[in-house]
Amino acid sequence: MPQSLACLLVHLTFLTKDRMPVITPEIEKELFPYLNGIAKNCDSPALAIGGASDHVHLLLSQARTWSLSDLVEALKTGSSKWIKTKGAPFKGFKWQTGYAAFSIGRSNEVAVRKYIARQREHHRKITFKDEIRAFLKKYRVDFDERYVWD
Repeated sequence: MPQSLACLLVHLTFLTKDRMPVITPEIEKELFPYLNGIAKNCDSPALAIGGASDHVHLLLSQARTWSLSDLVEALKTGSSKWIKTKGAPFKGFKWQTGYAAFSIGRSNEVAVRKYIARQREHHRKITFKDEIRAFLKKYRVDFDERYVWD
């Protein structure tokens, strides 16, 4: 085949350092479009972005030419540098080291978009830790609880 083709949908989520609740509705109005701009620059447009006060979720159409780790690094580094310019409350802003990423088939795209859009409401009922535990179980990811949280 002379052409390389791919359809890689990834549900990505990552936390603020120490799960600090700094992503207010006001800052997310700028943060989410900023993350989308970074994703576009990585040829991996965001199909949905949402989150809660201490984490974000992105549904990305990952470029076949970008590794997941490089894409996550670009998103976290770029957005961290940007958010630090948003005033004193964000001067020491950092994302936690890790992330969780799950492959999504086209048949689940609409459900994941809706899930991401309802993050603030969703986290009134379930903690982020319980959410990630459920994802890891659903996607059959073996993990050691001692190393999941920092």
